[in-house]
Amino acid sequence: MSVGSVAVVDSWAALAFMRREGSADATMRRYLKRAGSGNVRLLMNLVNIGEVYYRMIQLAGVDAADERLRLLRKLPIDLVPVREPLALEAGRIKAQHRISFADAFAVATARLEGGTILTGDPEILALPRDVVRVVKLER
Repeated sequence: MSVGSVAVVDSWAALAFMRREGSADATMRRYLKRAGSGNVRLLMNLVNIGEVYYRMIQLAGVDAADERLRLLRKLPIDLVPVREPLALEAGRIKAQHRISFADAFAVATARLEGGTILTGDPEILALPRDVVRVVKLER
C-alpha cells in the first residue's frame, strides 16, 4: 500500500480479526499497524459496524459484543457515516449484483473513497474487478 491509500474494512474482515482467524487476522494486524503509522487510511461504514455488532451478539452474547465494539472503536479505523450518496451507490450496486445490502455498502464505500476492500467474503470476491478492487483475506 502506498502512502495516502485507502482500504475499507468490511464486516467479514473485522470479524476475522476479532476472532483471530488465521492469515486474515495477521493481514488485518499489518493493515492496522500501517494505519497507526499513517501509511494507509482504514475506513468502515456504520452499516458494516452494525453487521459486526449483531453477528458478535449472535456468537458471544450482548456483553461480549459490547466489549468487542469498544475495542473496535479504539482501532485506527475511521467510521464513515451513511449519507445519501453512499446509500444510493449501495442501492445501485445491490440492484446490479448478487450481494447482500450490507456488502453493497462496503463496496460503495470503497468506490466513493477510491479504495480497496479487505475481505474474504465470497460475494464480494466474486464481483468483477471493474466494480471494486479487493485484497483477499483467508481464514
